[in-house]
Amino acid sequence: MKKRQTCIMIFFAVLFAHHSMFSQNALTPPGIVINYLSKETGKYIGSPSICILPDGTYIASHDEFGPKSKEFASAQTRIFSSDNMGKTWQQIASIDGQFWSNLFFQNGALYIMGTNKHHGNFIIRKSTDNGHTWTLPYSKTTGLILEGEYHTAPVPVIIHNSRIWRAVEYATAPTTRWGRRYSAMMLSAPVNSDFLNKDNWRQTNFLRYDSTYLDGKFNAWLEGNAVVGKDGKMFDILRVDVPAGHAEYAAFVNISKDGRKATFDRETGFIQMPGASKKFSIRYDKLTDRYWALINAVDTTYKTRTPASIRNQLVLVSSSDLKIWQFHKQLLFNEDITRHGFQYVDWLFENDNIVFVSRTAFDDATGGANNFHDANFLTFHRIENFRNFITNTKD
Repeated sequence: MKKRQTCIMIFFAVLFAHHSMFSQNALTPPGIVINYLSKETGKYIGSPSICILPDGTYIASHDEFGPKSKEFASAQTRIFSSDNMGKTWQQIASIDGQFWSNLFFQNGALYIMGTNKHHGNFIIRKSTDNGHTWTLPYSKTTGLILEGEYHTAPVPVIIHNSRIWRAVEYATAPTTRWGRRYSAMMLSAPVNSDFLNKDNWRQTNFLRYDSTYLDGKFNAWLEGNAVVGKDGKMFDILRVDVPAGHAEYAAFVNISKDGRKATFDRETGFIQMPGASKKFSIRYDKLTDRYWALINAVDTTYKTRTPASIRNQLVLVSSSDLKIWQFHKQLLFNEDITRHGFQYVDWLFENDNIVFVSRTAFDDATGGANNFHDANFLTFHRIENFRNFITNTKD
């Protein structure tokens, strides 16, 4: 462990010695701007997601949160399209009653899956015209999957054992405190079934927050990833919130093969992972036989701060076993941590490249983002030939 931590510290020392080459000084953020909301509107950009349709069209989405949004009543999500591989974008739809959502394409249709509002029903919508119009989830046969209070983010859906899998958090609890109300759970359905029909979805039990985890340093688990281990076992790998100065960990919840039972081992279930106190997405690449993620790493300069508050840099990492992560490339960086962030990244493999969208807090003509969390831009990015960044495959 000490050797691993030393390597990470050396990596960041070198990285930040040359940080100026990555810094952005202009008012325009790095990448291609898909959408922009000034802080003056009282609305902020959240929940970025991206999907590539079979014809090559890119679809992106984001929701709106903030004091002048409708996130607590009937949240708004905007849908964007690009027919030139992300060079330019246009808004093609606005969905009333969609929040914390991810896009995916399956069975000849485009879907968006999330809640209807901040801590709302868990729903799914379908589009058969590439995102221009969407179904209404008003009943158990039209996309209303779970009623109550649920939490999620734009997290991956994956296909395994002829089922589609997606993590979600049950948020109906005796307390309304952030973090403590979140319980881990997984949903799955037959891959060729009608996803709008509630009866086709199977759910595990939910595992409640436990204040004694991590020797009492456990604040929350949330925004889980459905990930298949190399032994074929299904996991819900969750972001873990920890106090200032604490190492970052991901929580590995075991999901039974039939998708009915979730279990967690408090002694072995927490695995140290860089960036795991912020939202992350893990995806597996067959060509490298490795798991990849884009994470908000924390430089040692900020080791005494709360890890979840450090989102000023984005780094490409990978792992052969989901336990030891190798740093490959710093993708985005700004030296200011208070009003700059590249966060909640959703991404996909595209042949030899990775494409991703970011909830970006950056400078603008009105004085910049409200803070690092309250993003004012949705931006698009491409990592070309990402596999070439592997210089040493020994973790």
